[in-house]
Amino acid sequence: MRHPHTRTTRRRVATALAAGLLCATGLAAPALAAPAAPAAPTAPTAPHSPAPAPSDDLAPTPPMGFNNWNSTHCRPEFDAAMVEGIADLFVAKGLKDAGYRYVNLDDCWALPDRDANGRLVPDPARFPDGIKAVADYVHAKGLKLGIYTSAGTKTCDSAGFPGALGHEYSDARQFADWGVDYLKYDNCNNQGVDARQRYRTMRDALDATGRPIVYSICEWGENKPWEWASGVGHLWRTTGDISDSWSSMLSIVKQNLPLAPYAGPGHWNDPDMLEVGNGGMTDTEYRSHFSLWSVMAAPLLIGTDLRKASPATYEVLGNTEVIAVDQDPLGRQGTVVSSAGGRWVVAKEMQDGSRAVALFNESGAAQRIATDARAVGLPGAGAYTLRDLWRHRTYNTAGTIAATVPAHGTVLLRVAADPRWAAHPPAVELGLDGTPLIEAGAPVTLTGTVTDLGRTPARRVSVSLTGPGGWTVRPASATSAAVLTTGASLRTGWRVTAPAGTPPGSYDLTLRAGYRSPAGQRVTGTLALTASVVVRPPAGTSYPGDLPWLSAVNGWGPVERDTSNGESAAGDGRPLTVGGTVYARGLGVHAFSDVSFYTGGACEKVTADVGVDDEKDTRGTVAFEIWADGAKAAATGVLTNAMPARRITADVTGARVVRLVVTDGGDGIDSDHADWADARLTC
Repeated sequence: MRHPHTRTTRRRVATALAAGLLCATGLAAPALAAPAAPAAPTAPTAPHSPAPAPSDDLAPTPPMGFNNWNSTHCRPEFDAAMVEGIADLFVAKGLKDAGYRYVNLDDCWALPDRDANGRLVPDPARFPDGIKAVADYVHAKGLKLGIYTSAGTKTCDSAGFPGALGHEYSDARQFADWGVDYLKYDNCNNQGVDARQRYRTMRDALDATGRPIVYSICEWGENKPWEWASGVGHLWRTTGDISDSWSSMLSIVKQNLPLAPYAGPGHWNDPDMLEVGNGGMTDTEYRSHFSLWSVMAAPLLIGTDLRKASPATYEVLGNTEVIAVDQDPLGRQGTVVSSAGGRWVVAKEMQDGSRAVALFNESGAAQRIATDARAVGLPGAGAYTLRDLWRHRTYNTAGTIAATVPAHGTVLLRVAADPRWAAHPPAVELGLDGTPLIEAGAPVTLTGTVTDLGRTPARRVSVSLTGPGGWTVRPASATSAAVLTTGASLRTGWRVTAPAGTPPGSYDLTLRAGYRSPAGQRVTGTLALTASVVVRPPAGTSYPGDLPWLSAVNGWGPVERDTSNGESAAGDGRPLTVGGTVYARGLGVHAFSDVSFYTGGACEKVTADVGVDDEKDTRGTVAFEIWADGAKAAATGVLTNAMPARRITADVTGARVVRLVVTDGGDGIDSDHADWADARLTC
């Protein structure tokens, strides 16, 4: 079945159809590369500043604006009223003042056929007054208009709107006459013509109009445009299309990060448009999305319908301190400092000599992520200023840069060797040792920490921990300290009890600390934590599909119990089938997938028959892994759809948490529908 929310599938199929390679049935899942990455990705060798494009001044910083595709696709609500409404909101909501300039039309703005003179015709139902009228409206707001076409005979939508291949000069002339300021040039139906030739021809056609037009090369990274497009366009897509899911966003981050050496003023890596506000991720994940795009110096093109956006969405999109990281005129893309265990440190050099530092937690549980000033490229100094760009607070640090980061969260900081560091209170780190897994009715001891990272002492330190109503939370050791010097910690044991009968699930804990700076300034901090109320599996044999899960991440739709993954909707799977064998029990997933459940040290073995589900015909390559308390206990290697089910067995004796992980087989996650067939847990 077709995956309608992603155009990557349509693009690749359309390209292959043009070359006579694929039949027109059975479109695949989103074509994204595997999220797996080495502990410290190695960037390719390249000159730091490739030869600039002729009109570098059009995009000295990454373009910012809006594109309708992620929120409307080709649906009827994409029309002139929407475009003009977005322009109005840019002004009314302060987005224009924050730096957003381009209001861009994506596919479906034209009629399927050109006129008798070979000219493009705007759809009169969507744009009754034409494109120029919309451009004039947008320009009157002090904004710019963008438009879309493809470097092929047709665009990417299945309706088959006209592409620009063979019409480059006449189409570019029309765009210029309409007042277009930005062109997104896609890659569908390209008839096998060399990519460099196609994109250079449109560059020349745009130049011939005499109108300054930002040129966005949407080639999906298939021909490594970062190696040749810096003299052709102002930005180039490095990946397939994003979708509104954690797995998709994470996969794209891992593909784009190693390309940092190719980015700079006038020539930007483009990891695709923003999904912030579209509903497929949590607020925490959307803040990570926005933070990572900014530290990667990526174009910031809003992909949600701002007419329906929540205050939380506007808060993310309008964070001017985060935007300043993206728009820094030095134009460096952030580079990976470390990434072990899903604890990512990404540092971006800024024009003023400071560093933007993203502490990004890829994992499904809170983790401490730490680095130091020298590791992120700052010079030696007695102390540094540290600015939290989401909390909008400034501190001093002796050099350590650290935080406990929630699952899928990002702490974004700006750190500088600043002689005025002493004017700010010391940075204090709050943490909690271990993962709070609590069996209802049974007390557990958690250890909270408050650590002075600053060069100056923290005085009159106090700490508290609170939980849900009805829970018992009592300190088992000191909750205050007269003073903490640099590197010193206040460690407090807490006895936490969830009432008997508390249902399994996630519950909020909050660790709070207060202290005074040497100047007497009162400072408070909070750390939001998640406690999981858990139940041990019963003795004997259990099926993972019958157990409560601590977390479940899936690359396409939800994890399905006792059926295949199916498509994006819940409950749309089919009988689990691998190599023609049908299984009644198990889990249907899609790479990248990670399902974790509590075993409480009471289980010994996990077994399953694993493989690529038959619902994707001959497509799909995956690898299965079983993890026990952070250690890999078993793995299959790469399996393809042509292989029968393979038995996997793992010894999980003593483990408190077991994870069932499916990764990509090395060729992207297209059609990677994987089955944990007849999965069993022995306790």
